[in-house]
Amino acid sequence: MAGTDGGRPSIYPTLLYADAKAAIKQLTEAFGFTEASVYEGEDGKVLHAELVQGNGAVMLGSRGTGGRFDEAMKDSGHTGVYVVVDDIDAHHQRAVDHGAEILMPPTDQDYGSRDYMARDVGGNIWSFGTYVPETRA
Repeated sequence: MAGTDGGRPSIYPTLLYADAKAAIKQLTEAFGFTEASVYEGEDGKVLHAELVQGNGAVMLGSRGTGGRFDEAMKDSGHTGVYVVVDDIDAHHQRAVDHGAEILMPPTDQDYGSRDYMARDVGGNIWSFGTYVPETRA
């Protein structure tokens, strides 16, 4: 299958924000993502950005750029993204320290995971947990 060589993920959530710069700031500062790349248009809007967390990444950009993806997403709602992290309590504290809206504090789940949930500046729901989904068919 394409995209599975070298241990790289083959699925990348892609999000659009009214204020992509604010989203990048929150995702890096509060949720611990690292900027891999950010491309801006002449008007300063983020056309495309890639943020890394562990061995995964999200791609994001600004709403209203007029591109095909922007047009296809114009009536879309919010989305939810799940991210595996090792230390939920430390990760949660970082999010709290940076003012993230916490929807569920760190909670031990019946299936063995410990996770919490937050809302980002664009209204998307981010779940961070210790559960690692099986990826082999």
